[in-house]
Amino acid sequence: MNSNTLIVVAGPTAIGKTDLAIKIALNYRTEVVSADSRQFYKEMSIGTAKPNEAETAAVKHHFVDSISIDQTYSAGKFETEALSTLENIFQKQPIAVLVGGSGLFVKAVTEGFDEFPDVDPVIRETLNRKLTEEGIAVLQSQLKSVDPAYASEVDLDNPQRIIRALEVCLSTGQPYSSFRAKNARNKRHFSPIKIGLNMERPQLYDRINRRVDLMMEQGLLQEVERLLPYRNLNALNTVGYTEIFDHLDGKITLDEAVERIKQNTRRFAKRQLTWFRKDSEITWFHPDDYPSIISFIDARLKAA
Repeated sequence: MNSNTLIVVAGPTAIGKTDLAIKIALNYRTEVVSADSRQFYKEMSIGTAKPNEAETAAVKHHFVDSISIDQTYSAGKFETEALSTLENIFQKQPIAVLVGGSGLFVKAVTEGFDEFPDVDPVIRETLNRKLTEEGIAVLQSQLKSVDPAYASEVDLDNPQRIIRALEVCLSTGQPYSSFRAKNARNKRHFSPIKIGLNMERPQLYDRINRRVDLMMEQGLLQEVERLLPYRNLNALNTVGYTEIFDHLDGKITLDEAVERIKQNTRRFAKRQLTWFRKDSEITWFHPDDYPSIISFIDARLKAA
């Protein structure tokens, strides 16, 4: 095991990852790196359930409010910048915490990707036009055809990731998945301890529903209204925002939009769990079982 340790806190949305990551960081007197791809954006706060001011004051967080919605940001770029941030943290202490529900971004940090080839910008433009004119279902079907392996694990409701994969496939004639690193772990100067959070499905769904209600109380509608001029940006094509946009377009009532956010968030949580369950290195805990989690981490650290 390397002398540096990255404690990874993963799991579905609304499970309590932020709270646990802060407790772990306080326990080991270290900092938190966010791998939540929606919390990167400065303009999206309520709908992404960012850590609040008290939480960020208690523990330093990296990659929260780090870019604007009009900036493109890939998992590959995050890999490079997160590894640099971790290197700085490890110069001060041997432990850091990575937290997030974006499986691709967690994987980028813990395992990495191979170098991807340059792509034909015309192909990218064509795919974006197809998305606008024909909808995401057409792109989903195309990805399943040309790269079923990647289609089985990516968030198929994320057009940015689908287009990225398709442009590589179409530019090179090879599956996007073939360019992803399989043996990149030896490039890492840390060893991961992966903690997964889960609970009984009805309990998780209740937490999701209550979180959405809280977001509405905190002003999610007003946040989305302010972002209406930017609705075509990829960053805003996400749960919690697209449903409110439909309401603002007069397609559905506000109550219907809220129910759709809850439903789509529950579906998103299922996809997150499907992704993380494929990782045999994750040890699963109930989020309330903090003593067992710390005991497990301490034992792993001692064994190293």
